[in-house]
Amino acid sequence: MQMNTPPRSTIRLTRRGRAALIAAGAVVAATAVAVPLLSVESGDGAAERPTSLVIPEGWRSAQVYEAVDKALDLPAGSTKKSLVKAKLILPADAEGNPEGYLFPATYPLAEKATPESLLTFMVETAHKKFNGGQVTAGAQRNAMNVYQAVTIASIIQAEAATKADMGRVARVVFNRLERGMPLQMDSTINYALNRSTLDTTADDTKINSPYNSYQRMGLPPTPIANPGEEAMRAAVNPAPGDWLYFVTVKPGDTRFTASYEEHLRNVAEFNQNRKKPSAAASASSASPSRAAVG
Repeated sequence: MQMNTPPRSTIRLTRRGRAALIAAGAVVAATAVAVPLLSVESGDGAAERPTSLVIPEGWRSAQVYEAVDKALDLPAGSTKKSLVKAKLILPADAEGNPEGYLFPATYPLAEKATPESLLTFMVETAHKKFNGGQVTAGAQRNAMNVYQAVTIASIIQAEAATKADMGRVARVVFNRLERGMPLQMDSTINYALNRSTLDTTADDTKINSPYNSYQRMGLPPTPIANPGEEAMRAAVNPAPGDWLYFVTVKPGDTRFTASYEEHLRNVAEFNQNRKKPSAAASASSASPSRAAVG
């Protein structure tokens, strides 16, 4: 039975409270983003080329390109320009866009490493992780192909406050798709606007973009980030439940519900927590680019 959705202008599905989580030191992955950009200095103080490149879970392709440029000491934009030369083997649905297939891992930087060799290594690693029997069977069991599963996994990676929440976030996605409801995920709008924030306005939800999951039905046309194995497992094995909404009201307290009225109460509590002086002070001291990831 299809469920009616409350007016789109009033709904907020996924305001997770990530600013509060970072203030509490709970988001470990987000603090690791500088790792690929570090250099090792030799004894005479000269900067040596790093020996490995760390790609964290949930990075977008643009972040990966920038990290490769810096790791290989190349001009900005070099790695993105190398995509044509790399000739990456991607699913037909990707139409040449590697988003979702630049697998998060630690990659060795060989002496002759190039953007093409690193991107190829990442995509080959993704195929090994995503095309196994369990993933393929899980995707088929949920009436989707592997590329669609990767797209869902990327949303899970962006939206789940903890790994423990991933299976439930996955179930929210499936429940909404099955009921013909728009996903209404703030993370897809952030991707469209090339930003990371907790604050999605009514005007944001009206942008003309295929990634606007407030206005468009179904999944976005591509993944919105590069998911890790945990998110992929959740995408093909969602937890059982009837949830349609979720919000992290405070660190360690993510609430999932099928009731819109209950969700509104949870969102109100989340907004109230954000107004507390201690949370605001901690959030303001965090790195501006990582203080709110939505």
